[in-house]
Amino acid sequence: MFIFNILTSFASDLKEIKPYDENNTDKKTEVTAMFDNIAPYYDLLNRVLSVGIDTIWRKKAIAQLDKSKCKRILDIATGTADLAVEISKQLPESQIIGLDISSKMIDLAGKKITKKHLQDRIQVEVGDSENLRFEDNSFDATTASFGVRNFGNLVSGLKEMYRILKPGGQIVILEFSRPRVFPFKQLFNTYFKYILPVIGRVKSKDPKAYKYLYESVQHFPDYDQFGDILKEVGFNKVSWKPLSFGICTIYLGEK
Repeated sequence: MFIFNILTSFASDLKEIKPYDENNTDKKTEVTAMFDNIAPYYDLLNRVLSVGIDTIWRKKAIAQLDKSKCKRILDIATGTADLAVEISKQLPESQIIGLDISSKMIDLAGKKITKKHLQDRIQVEVGDSENLRFEDNSFDATTASFGVRNFGNLVSGLKEMYRILKPGGQIVILEFSRPRVFPFKQLFNTYFKYILPVIGRVKSKDPKAYKYLYESVQHFPDYDQFGDILKEVGFNKVSWKPLSFGICTIYLGEK
């Protein structure tokens, strides 16, 4: 319990890392506004800023799902549904619900799904990942790519992801992490702290969103710290797999 209190406190500290740092609004409100603001540029910026490697990261993350068991999947913080679309490719028998707090992101996700003729496979809706409408034990898997870092309360969001999973269900989370090896650590910090906000300012007109990206990654409890939080929430068989020298990491667990 002592360890859990420390982890919960650390996760709560993340709540103070907000995109706009406005005193009268909470992190969840600011994150929603931020993603509404950058939604029209989101997919383009993802491809440009990651040099297209984000698509490879998603493929590797979804490859961790047990294709024989995962029939009903909830994709948390789905954004424009890139991960949900990848799930539909790798698990053609699955039914997917994508949820996001940003209505602008969900609008774009819906258009993408329609364009790809995936309406019968993927449904998307606006919702709060920390207060899911779904019943206990109702999904075979829950996924999230680059979204749990933005939870208003990290532990609360993970508890909800645990609650809605069936016993034996899988959680797969793809999230940015901090490289530890020279020179990737130095290159990562320079790119995220100085170059990325400039590109964000030019492309999305919201440089604070990309300043927040760097700060939120720096404060996120990655690797074994995040794995410990997953364990304390209740997940077992927890593991993690760094990708691209630790720029991002796949976290796995079972209920």
